[in-house]
Amino acid sequence: MGIIRVDYRIYDEIVKYAKEHLPEEACGLIAGTEDENGRLIKKVYYLENIDHATDHFTLDPKDQMTAIKDMRANGLKPLGNWHSHPESPSRPSDEDVKLAFDSSASYLILSLMAENPVLNAFHIAEGEWSKEDLRITSEDYYF
Repeated sequence: MGIIRVDYRIYDEIVKYAKEHLPEEACGLIAGTEDENGRLIKKVYYLENIDHATDHFTLDPKDQMTAIKDMRANGLKPLGNWHSHPESPSRPSDEDVKLAFDSSASYLILSLMAENPVLNAFHIAEGEWSKEDLRITSEDYYF
């Protein structure tokens, strides 16, 4: 799939949003561009977890449609989704794997269980997951 890049400011926003919504799982969609070198996350959509649960999430379908319309209007491609794990590691849970219906999506999981947040990206298909190459970048540091 190639490298997934996200600017450190977007990463910081995700962490801030997820911490503000503790103890619930925070969630949303990611959008950007894709080419032969990988994916570039340009925008993150912060959507309500309508379950308001600490161990799973459900995106509001109306909010999802609004986000998709915004992506199209801004020439962005839907790249996947993200959610936080307030009390567990940054890896797909059994429920995450079971509910991963789009094998072309990247699934970002932010763990808040330790002092320093951990963000990873995963590819999930046919009940199996593998870690993707996620890189947090800045103008000063890019590869």
